[in-house]
Amino acid sequence: MSGWEMGGRGTPKVSPSRLAAFEILAAVGSGTGHSDELLHSKHVDTLSPEDRNLCTTLVMGVLRWQIALDARLRGLLQRPEQRLADPVAIALRMGAFQLLYLDRVPAHAALNESVELCREAGHPYAAGMVNAVLRKLTSSKKPGAPIYESVAALAERLGHPAWLVERWAAVYGREAAQMICEADQREPSEGKMFTEYDDMPVMDDGSRLVAELAAAAAPEAKRVWDCCAAPGGKTLVLAKRLAAASIIASDVSAKRLAAMKARFRRLDFAERIECVVADAADADSVQGEFNLIVCDAPCSGTGTLAANPEIRHRLQPADLARQAARQRMVLKGALRRLASGGRLVYSTCSLEPEECEQVVSGVTGVRRVPVEGLLGELNRNRILQDEASLESAVRDGALRTLPGVHECDGFFAVVFERT
Repeated sequence: MSGWEMGGRGTPKVSPSRLAAFEILAAVGSGTGHSDELLHSKHVDTLSPEDRNLCTTLVMGVLRWQIALDARLRGLLQRPEQRLADPVAIALRMGAFQLLYLDRVPAHAALNESVELCREAGHPYAAGMVNAVLRKLTSSKKPGAPIYESVAALAERLGHPAWLVERWAAVYGREAAQMICEADQREPSEGKMFTEYDDMPVMDDGSRLVAELAAAAAPEAKRVWDCCAAPGGKTLVLAKRLAAASIIASDVSAKRLAAMKARFRRLDFAERIECVVADAADADSVQGEFNLIVCDAPCSGTGTLAANPEIRHRLQPADLARQAARQRMVLKGALRRLASGGRLVYSTCSLEPEECEQVVSGVTGVRRVPVEGLLGELNRNRILQDEASLESAVRDGALRTLPGVHECDGFFAVVFERT
C-alpha cells in the first residue's frame, strides 16, 4: 500500500481498522496514494463492515482536522519545535482525533493502540512520548471561544491552510470564508437540492447542478461532447435529459475512461454514449462540431475539500497558475469544436478566481449566456427543490456556489454561445 505499510507485522494489540487507517494516512502523507482510492481498495474491502466504517472515519477525520490537531499537539510536546518522524506524527494525530472527536471510542483504546502503532511502525523509542502527550490531551481543558480571532487563527482552528482561508476572506468575505471552512469539516451530504434522486446517477449535488444547467442550456442538442468526462456523472445526466442526442465522453486518462465505460455499461440509457481517450486541449482529438459542449476542466478542487480533505495538505499557491494555464488550453480546444448557435459550459470545482473568472475573462468570439434564466428553467421544471434558493449563487451572470453558503460543493460555471 505504501512505503510505510506494516504488512504482517501488525499484532492483536492493533485493530485491523486502525492499522489500515494508519497505512492509508502514511501513503497519503508520502504522496504514494490518494485516500479515495485506498479506502476503496481490496485491502479495505476485506475488513468487516464495522472496521471499514471506523477506518474511513479515521482517515477522513484525521485529514480534515490534521492542521488543528498538529497545533493542539504541538503545545503538549516538551519541545514544540521538534520535527516528529512521520509515523509518530500519524499515530499522535489518530489518537488525538479519536480522543477529541469520537465520543463512542473508549479513551484507553485510542491511547493504547496509538502507542502500539508507533511501536509497530519501527519507532519504539517514541512510544513513551506518544503515551504522555495523549494522556496530557485527555486531561487538558478544551480551548475557549476567543474574543477576537484572526483569519489565520480561524484557519488553524478549522483545519485549513492560512493562505487559502485568507484568499477566501478577501474574495468572499470573512463570514463566507468561515462557513466554507465549517462545511469542509463535515461529511458531504446530498439530497437537499433536487426533487429526484432515486433514478439519477450517484454524484454530488454541485456536479449535478452543472450538468442540469448544461442540459437546460441546449435541450434540442443533437451532438454533445463532455470533454473532461471522468468519472462520468455529468455525462449520465446529459444522457437522461437529452434523449435525442448522441454523446461523446472523452478524458485524457485511459484508466479513468475505462472505469467510466464500465459504469456506463450497467445503464441502458447510456448506450448512446461513445467513450474516447482524448486531450480536450487538442481540438483534433475529436471530429466534427457540437451543439453542446461541457468543459468541466481539471482544477485544484478547493470547492470539494469536505469529500477530498487531503487537497488542502498538498496544494500550494503556485499550483493555481499552472492549473489556469492548462484550463485555458482545454477551453480554447473545446471552443474550436463548438457549432454556430451551440453552447459551451465551462466549469470547475474550484473557489479560486485564477481558475474561474480569470480563465473565462479573455474568451472572444462567443457571447455569455446569463445563468439566471437557466436556473429559472430548472425551477419551472421542478428539478430543483423549492427551498433550494440559488439567487446568491449568481455572480455577474455566472454560477458560483460556496460550501456552507449553498447546499452543495463549491462550483463555478459560465455558459457561452457561438453567435
